[in-house]
Amino acid sequence: MATADPAPAAPQTLIGSVQRAMRLLEAVATHDEGAPAKQLAREAGVALPTAYHLLRTLAHEGYLRKEKGVFMFGDAAERLSSSGAQQNRRGMITDALRHWRDTIGVPVYFAIYRDGEIEIVAIADTPASPAVEEWADFRETGHAHAIGQCLLSQLGEEARRDHLDRYPARSITPYSVRDDRTLLRKLRTVGRMEPVIERQEYALGTVCAAFPLTIGSAAAALAISLPSHQAGKLLPAVRQLQDEIGSLVGTLAFSISI
Repeated sequence: MATADPAPAAPQTLIGSVQRAMRLLEAVATHDEGAPAKQLAREAGVALPTAYHLLRTLAHEGYLRKEKGVFMFGDAAERLSSSGAQQNRRGMITDALRHWRDTIGVPVYFAIYRDGEIEIVAIADTPASPAVEEWADFRETGHAHAIGQCLLSQLGEEARRDHLDRYPARSITPYSVRDDRTLLRKLRTVGRMEPVIERQEYALGTVCAAFPLTIGSAAAALAISLPSHQAGKLLPAVRQLQDEIGSLVGTLAFSISI
């Protein structure tokens, strides 16, 4: 015997004033030079007295500003727009890394050197092939991992020494470089666009490779990691990644402005 479909759930309570405010903001967005309250009220389908009240409130909160009788977006709305664009760019970067992760079957990392610091922008991994655990701050241990070494190799001598003055090289595993002099000597041997390989210098049981990316004047790098018992796959995998990037490297350029 067929049973009746369950009754639809009661609609959630909606806040009408919020809806009207959003319609006013949408109306403002259609006017590059702003628009007066009467026009915005008409386009948003909001009663004029209510529109005046909401527009004043939005201006007080910084989402709108009034100049010469017209309303246009304020700083708060522009910050929201900037944040949304930033999220979109990060999403594009993550999608690119996931593509390479799935194609090559290894964790993939993207990093940049910005304002004197190593910054891991995005990582794509899987439960079966997890990324290296950040057990020691990546920013402070650039001398010990492939990402940091690759980024530092792209800097000028003065910038490298400035970094090491703040974060001196130290041994964090038995395989790490032990001092700044040894590290600088290693960095000088890195060939242009050649991958930097490190074996258990940052984390025991892990090998990593990173190679530089040419993105404007910024130092950037893509990297992969593998368990040390798969070290033989490291160089072929990073070479495959270098071959894979092609036009997708343009996606990563967005992160420089994040």
